[in-house]
Amino acid sequence: MIALVLGGARSGKSGFAERLAATLPAPVTYVATGTAWDDDMAERIARHRDRRPAAWATEEVGAALVEALDRLSGTVLVDSIGTWVAACDMAPDVEALLAALRRRSDDTVLVGEEVGLGVHPPTELGVRFRDAVGEVNAAVAEVADDVRLVVAGRGLRLDRLDP
Repeated sequence: MIALVLGGARSGKSGFAERLAATLPAPVTYVATGTAWDDDMAERIARHRDRRPAAWATEEVGAALVEALDRLSGTVLVDSIGTWVAACDMAPDVEALLAALRRRSDDTVLVGEEVGLGVHPPTELGVRFRDAVGEVNAAVAEVADDVRLVVAGRGLRLDRLDP
């Protein structure tokens, strides 16, 4: 099963994804794609780490997400698509990600930042980030079995549109 959990900043998407992963078969590996580049990010990482079950393994992979998905067995929770896109300098190999997701026989939960509901980014880099994350989210949603949008810690199931 591939699940995609989308949400805006501070929406509760990571906590929602963690609760979902906790219902899936062990072992669970938390795959972190971001790094602590400042004190705020270090605090966020520590908060996430503190609330995860002690039995979960953690892999810090940065841009090497595809390789991690191919290497790891058991349930994998990827947090997040946005930090992976940034680690790939806004040019992620989406097709390689989709292929790795399809190859996995174990459950995979991915957290993605919903970037299409906000204001237009004021910088070129912000536009590139929004566009790249939006494209990855849409591509992953196409192969996902379950897609949720989290708002205020509550998840809404997103159905496929049938033309």
